[in-house]
Amino acid sequence: MADSNWFHYNKSYLTGTEDLEVQLVIVWAIRNVGNCSYAKRNLIDYACQSANHDCSNSQAGYLCSCTKEYQGNPYISGGCQDVNECDLKDEYPCFDNCKNTMRSFICSCPRGTKGNATMNDGCRKKYIFTFALKLIIGTSIGALFVVLACFGSYLLVQKTRLIKAKQRFFEQNGGLPLQQQMDSFNTTTFKIYSIEELEQATNKFSEECILNHMNVVKFLGCCFEVKVSVHAYEYISNGTLYHYIHDKQKTPIPLDVRLRIANESAKALAYMHSFASPPILYGDVKSASRLLDDNLIAYVSDFGASKLVPSDVAEIATVVQGAIGYLDSEYITTCQLTDRSSDVYSFAIVLLELLTRKKALYLEG
Repeated sequence: MADSNWFHYNKSYLTGTEDLEVQLVIVWAIRNVGNCSYAKRNLIDYACQSANHDCSNSQAGYLCSCTKEYQGNPYISGGCQDVNECDLKDEYPCFDNCKNTMRSFICSCPRGTKGNATMNDGCRKKYIFTFALKLIIGTSIGALFVVLACFGSYLLVQKTRLIKAKQRFFEQNGGLPLQQQMDSFNTTTFKIYSIEELEQATNKFSEECILNHMNVVKFLGCCFEVKVSVHAYEYISNGTLYHYIHDKQKTPIPLDVRLRIANESAKALAYMHSFASPPILYGDVKSASRLLDDNLIAYVSDFGASKLVPSDVAEIATVVQGAIGYLDSEYITTCQLTDRSSDVYSFAIVLLELLTRKKALYLEG
């Protein structure tokens, strides 16, 4: 018996005398029963003993063979063993890490690479920036930008608040009048002097002539090194009484505080008229010449129109000065400061301002 596909007929076979080799196929089978179905009914005589076997019918009986992925002798117990695919590179190609498993195998790329290990050069080095890493980096950068934006916004808000605070402090501490005075001069160079520098410039001025009253700004010194003597006074931080009374953006001053301010101003004026040596006629009493500190304590300032009163002189002639609305009518007519009445008249106008919160020159009916 031979394989029909192997034999190819040739006429020389009929006349030739040479020996001819042929392939033989031996067909055998277990013949004690007819087929697999009958054989499995009697397991004692059943020839296929290995657990991993297949039974196939033959013309003469049945045959035993190992199942797929197993090899060995199916006619003995445990004879069919799992095929180690890792040892059969030609049938089960794996060019990197190969791990045998029951009825199969695992072929994988080495750590740090990826791809198809069943192909030659199929494993490639992993790109360091994986999707997870990109996601982490992107999230971190985004969070950093958010933090920087929030911090920048915080700095901007703080800077805006600081600018507003500086502006408010500038206005509350007499900055606007000082700025106006500085703008009125032709020169653009100004200097702030310390107390030590003022003492040096005034050759150690005598403190005996200083007005010593709690509601009169303290005289710090004067400078005679210029054509017009320069006087230096204590700095009062909260602006003028006029500004507090008539600025609608300011919180209204309670009546009891206004009355206290009137009392303090009256005491300061009485001190200048009666206790200063020599007495002083102020000459320009108005709400704008009354300064307030942080506690709304009143101070008399701006002695530009003031005059010293000699003991033997009853009247002093002077150029009319002061603000319209505060001037004594007699003073306007005669240009004479007499018996302190001009200061008293102007102070009465300031009292009306404190009580009514109306300007001295009120034209609204």
